[in-house]
Amino acid sequence: MIPGAAPKPAAPPVASAPQPRHMLVFGAGFVGRYVSERLLAQGWHVSGTCTSAAKKRELEMLGVNASVFDATEKSKLENIQSLQQATHLFISIPPVPGIGDPLLNLNEDLKGILSHGNLEWLCYLSSTSVYGDCGGALVDEDHTVNPKSESAKLRYKAEKGWLNLVDDMNLSAFILRLGGIYGPGRSALDTLAKSKSLSQRQKLRESKQYTARIHVADIYQAILVSMSQRCARKIFNVVDDDPAPRAEVFAFARSLIEMRYPDLITESPGVNSTESDFQERIVPAEKRVSNARLKKELGVKLLHPTYRSGLQSILDSWQAESQLSDRNW
Repeated sequence: MIPGAAPKPAAPPVASAPQPRHMLVFGAGFVGRYVSERLLAQGWHVSGTCTSAAKKRELEMLGVNASVFDATEKSKLENIQSLQQATHLFISIPPVPGIGDPLLNLNEDLKGILSHGNLEWLCYLSSTSVYGDCGGALVDEDHTVNPKSESAKLRYKAEKGWLNLVDDMNLSAFILRLGGIYGPGRSALDTLAKSKSLSQRQKLRESKQYTARIHVADIYQAILVSMSQRCARKIFNVVDDDPAPRAEVFAFARSLIEMRYPDLITESPGVNSTESDFQERIVPAEKRVSNARLKKELGVKLLHPTYRSGLQSILDSWQAESQLSDRNW
C-alpha cells in the first residue's frame, strides 16, 4: 500500500449458492412415483428406491436416480449414495409383518448417517388404521391411538420410531396418516373397467359404514405445503371430507362408466376365485377421520373433497388420453 493512501474497501462477501433441493423417496411405489414425477417437473433432483431391476429402469426413464433396495434381503444403506446428499427424505415403505419398519430395523447407524448429511425435512406415510375401532366417532390427531390389527400396530410403532430417531435433529418431521389411497390407475373405475375380481378382503370391507380415503393429488398437496413449514414435529390426518362406504363409491363409479362408456363393463366384479376360500377376520374399525388440522394449520384446500370429484377427474383423464391417442394415430 502506498503511504498515506486510503485502504481499499473490503471485498463484499460472496453469497453462497442455495442448496439444491434433493428428494430421496424410500419406496417409489404409487404415491412415491406420483410425487417424484411432479417434483422432477419443478426442477428438483429426485432419487428413489425400489425392489427390482425392472422398476429401477422404469424410474430411471422418468429421470429418477434409482437404486434397488430391499431391506428384507439385507440391502445396505451405504449403497444408497444419495442418502447423505438428500435435503428431503420421504418414507413410503410399509411395515413388513414379523419385521416392522424395514429401515428402522436395519443394524446400521441410520441416525448417524442422516445427522451428517444435508437433511432438513422428513415425512413418513402412515395410516388412519392406527386409531382402531372408534364406534363411528369423529377422530382427530389428538384422539387416543388404539391399533387393533397387526399392520396397524406396526404402523404406529414405525411412527414412534421415526419421531424418536429425529428427536434431537434440526429438521422438520411430519407423520401423514392417510386414508385409503386412490388415483389414476388405482380406483373403483379401474377395477370395474378391467373387470377385475375383488379379493375376499375387499368384499369383507364393503360392510364397513365409513371408509376414509384420499386422492393421490391431495397427498401431494399436503407434502408440498409441509415442506414450507418450520415445525418441529407434527402429525396430520390426510383424508377427504366424505368417508362414504365402498359400495356407494363403486355404485357411483359404475354410473360414470355406463354413461360415457356403456359397453365397457361386461359384468360385476365377483370374488377372486383364487381367494374364495381365504378367510381372514377383518378387525372392526369404524370411525370418521377429521381433516380439520390439515386445512387449518397447513392451509390445504382439497382438490377432491369427495370421491365424486376424484372419480370424475380420473374418468376425464381417460377421455383426454383417448383423444391424444387418436391424434397420434
